[in-house]
Amino acid sequence: MAGKIKKVVLAYSGGLDTSIIIPWLKENYDNCEVIAVSGDVGQGTELDGLEEKAIKTGASKLYIEDLKDEFIENYVFPTVQAGAIYENRYLLGTSFARPIIAKRIAEIAIAEGADAICHGCTGKGNDQVRFELAIKAYAPDMQIIAPWRIWDIKSRDEEIDYAEAHNIPLKINRETNYSKDKNLWHLSHEGLDLEDPANEPQYNKPGFLEMGVSPEMAPDKPTYVTIHFEKGVPTAIDGKEMKGVELVAKLNELGGANGIGLADLVENRLVGMKSRGVYETPGGTILYHAHDVLETITLDKMTQRMKQKLAIDFADLVYNGQWYTPVREALSAFVTETQKTVTGDVKLKLYKGNIINAGVTSPYTLYDEEVATFDEDNVYNQADSAGFINLFGLPIKVKAKLDQKRNNK
Repeated sequence: MAGKIKKVVLAYSGGLDTSIIIPWLKENYDNCEVIAVSGDVGQGTELDGLEEKAIKTGASKLYIEDLKDEFIENYVFPTVQAGAIYENRYLLGTSFARPIIAKRIAEIAIAEGADAICHGCTGKGNDQVRFELAIKAYAPDMQIIAPWRIWDIKSRDEEIDYAEAHNIPLKINRETNYSKDKNLWHLSHEGLDLEDPANEPQYNKPGFLEMGVSPEMAPDKPTYVTIHFEKGVPTAIDGKEMKGVELVAKLNELGGANGIGLADLVENRLVGMKSRGVYETPGGTILYHAHDVLETITLDKMTQRMKQKLAIDFADLVYNGQWYTPVREALSAFVTETQKTVTGDVKLKLYKGNIINAGVTSPYTLYDEEVATFDEDNVYNQADSAGFINLFGLPIKVKAKLDQKRNNK
């Protein structure tokens, strides 16, 4: 099989895994051509010097694809609109970044006439599934190479040994070798001391947090922010209209400065094990909160309840890499329909890790002060509630009476 593979397209980040995969591929597949592809979803400085590094380690060329706008507008915002949060805490930062990257890699592999696509995901993680399901959707006949499932390397320490033996420059060392994933939406931290859930994350340790500060280090003065939504999509901050990428970046700045968006959780991976991770999602945490607040006045009770139920399923689909499936598209169609009236402004107060509601307005509000008031009104006859309670409570009353009869026999 090795001899049949002449050209491989590699999902390339320049991190530890993919840095050593280039020479490994050439060693194990008859000096095959390796084309590296990096999807720019907001990694920032992580992309600096990537082309030089890829070429130096054996790649024939590197594509750096700017996917930021599409990522935020077509993947992130639809997930926020759905209210999808995995296991109550995880805002899916890595999960919805993988399908768009893998889709672009598949497209390039087809255009380049590649024989295989390679990724650096481990055999224990979720990302292998996310990448490969997307590849199956866009290049169903393409062979996939996953080195972690077949090579002799067993740990990150051994990866570093391999890199050093092949003179591959690394930005990490053994002592600070957290496994991280960064994009415009979030930064995840796994490994080292975090592998034991008994250990408190070192939020105040210099260099640990990258997108903000801990709540203790945040200012003693609150920051107010007003977010405007159009049909469930955020379009402006404090009256200034912004496109998605700029808006998320601004909220990251505001949230990070105020210690917003830190999540420490043990989650259930798709492959069956539990995994502990620490996530920084400052802007995303603000957006989810604001969108939820706006829906409290713009959605009727039944629609809101149904959305909450389906949000769990939506989050599972995203987490499990099933973005390109009919059921996800169907759920998104439902969500889009519900968002027709989710337009308005949400004012929030950010203070030391807390998001405090400070007012919400919408031209489509369903909140009627005259109906809700505790003062005298002309639209609600309180006497009507007696008949309603009698009917609503009828099953309870019938059961109680029959139980009494049975107990008295």
